[in-house]
Amino acid sequence: MERQVIDEIQQLKKEKNAVILAHYYTWPEVQAIADFSGDSLGLSRKAGETDADIIVFAGVEFMAETASIISPEKKVLIPEGNLGCSLADCITAEKLRNWKSQYPEAVVVSYVNSTAEVKAESDYCCTSGNAVNVLKAIPEDKQILFCPDANLGAWAAKEAGREVILWKGGCHVHVAMNLSMLKKAAATYPDHEILMHPEASCSAEIPEELKEKTYIYSTAGMIKHVAVSAKKKFLIATEPGILYELQQQNPEKEFVAIDSFLVCGSMKTITPEKILAALKYETRVVKVNDELAAKARKPIERMISINR
Repeated sequence: MERQVIDEIQQLKKEKNAVILAHYYTWPEVQAIADFSGDSLGLSRKAGETDADIIVFAGVEFMAETASIISPEKKVLIPEGNLGCSLADCITAEKLRNWKSQYPEAVVVSYVNSTAEVKAESDYCCTSGNAVNVLKAIPEDKQILFCPDANLGAWAAKEAGREVILWKGGCHVHVAMNLSMLKKAAATYPDHEILMHPEASCSAEIPEELKEKTYIYSTAGMIKHVAVSAKKKFLIATEPGILYELQQQNPEKEFVAIDSFLVCGSMKTITPEKILAALKYETRVVKVNDELAAKARKPIERMISINR
């Protein structure tokens, strides 16, 4: 990365009172220039806490929407336009309304990886970091609809001891992380502890021989686990962008991605140069209209109020 690009970004941040938020799945050079890196929940909280006038969100579209909903008075910029998410795209507000009509008394929990329109039709949002606690917080006599990620919903329901009706959606990166891939990677790296994201399709079918050394976490949970673990070697089953933060915080430890080629194409389109352009020209503004934002804000605020 050119020093000139970094210097220009830092200068514009000062001039415009801007902050850069980057998801763990972006490139290392993007995370390196961010003021805060994090998972969806962590970045949502930062968006609400910052006193910056401008938020540059290095993430996909729904994440920038969430920042706009939480901080409507701030200008939210995204470095690249039309950054879709295979998971968020698998359900629409209309599809959710139709689903809800079949279960009129049910509580709807939507993963934060969803559009503003879907959030507005939901009772709660959740992330992989607090999905279990969100389910536990819902009265036991209530039926629960969970969307759009079936793998996360199934895992969270099991951990929370709740019965949940699942929308059959998934992240293409994590869905590809199947049992065969897990067994092969574990055989290749037998001394490595396994840290797995609950979106992974194999999260609900861990082989008996691997259960003792496999832990299911959000990306933020993985970071916390590694910090206190006596183990030195880890096999990471999520998008490999997280390896940058893990290595930065634990330079003496070894991290291997379950498959380094399974990446989020949308996240990887974001570059420092595009962040610079976003700051300079302020052209890609993400703004959720006030009426929609007011509806979507309620389930997000419920999510943020529930601890991991």
